[in-house]
Amino acid sequence: MTKAEVITKISEKTGIQKDDVTQAVEAFFKVVKDSMADGENIYVRGFGSFINKKRAKKIARNISKNTAIVIDEHYIPAFKPSKVFVEKIKNSKKIKQLVTQA
Repeated sequence: MTKAEVITKISEKTGIQKDDVTQAVEAFFKVVKDSMADGENIYVRGFGSFINKKRAKKIARNISKNTAIVIDEHYIPAFKPSKVFVEKIKNSKKIKQLVTQA
C-alpha cells in the first residue's frame, strides 16, 4: 500500500477531504523525522515506537578492492511494533490465508 492509498482510505473512512488528510499525514512524517533527528524517540501507545538504534563501530570489507573499511558508530531509525499490533497481525485470518496459499 502506498502513501496515496493510505491517504485515500483515511479520507473515505473519516469524510475529511484528501488535501487535509495529506497535510496531516505529511505533518506527522515531518514531526517523526525532525524529532528523531533531534535524538528523541516517539512512542505511540497501541501502535509502536519509532526509535534511534545505535550501531557500533565495525570493520567491513570492500570485496572488489580486498581492503578493510572502518565504519564509525552511527544511529539508524527503527520501528518496534507494540504487543497489541503484533497480536493483531498474528491473529489475522487474511494473513493466515496468504501464508497457506504460498
